Amino acid sequence: MGFCTVIDCMDGRVQRSVLEYMTARFGVPYVDTVTAPGPNGILSRRDDAAALQAILRCVDVSIRKHNTVGVAVVGHYDCGGNPGDRSHQDADTREAVRYLREKYPHMVVIGLWVDASQNVEELEIESVSLTALDRRP
Repeated sequence: MGFCTVIDCMDGRVQRSVLEYMTARFGVPYVDTVTAPGPNGILSRRDDAAALQAILRCVDVSIRKHNTVGVAVVGHYDCGGNPGDRSHQDADTREAVRYLREKYPHMVVIGLWVDASQNVEELEIESVSLTALDRRP
């Protein structure tokens, strides 16, 4: 048995293609799915403590109980929970991935984009220390 974890929007239009991508990407049969409206925005801004903690609690359980091998954060077209164009979505997803990589340094964390045709694209995201970002003037 093997698991990975996806932090995905509650929007059902994107979930099937993301699950298929995740099982292929991580080579596992099971995907623990954490959903919220616009979770990439929640993880990026971190200004809604209750929503943030709810997501992290689920990820912690997945890592602890299922020994998940990787985590993905998803942004998608026409998101109602985190409205914005592709560049806005990608920026939030990248920041969310950086945050999760700091929180779970032993874990593979990736960012995904889903377009209107249900195509899933893995984003290129360089690792940047949040501590270094906090020191910017």
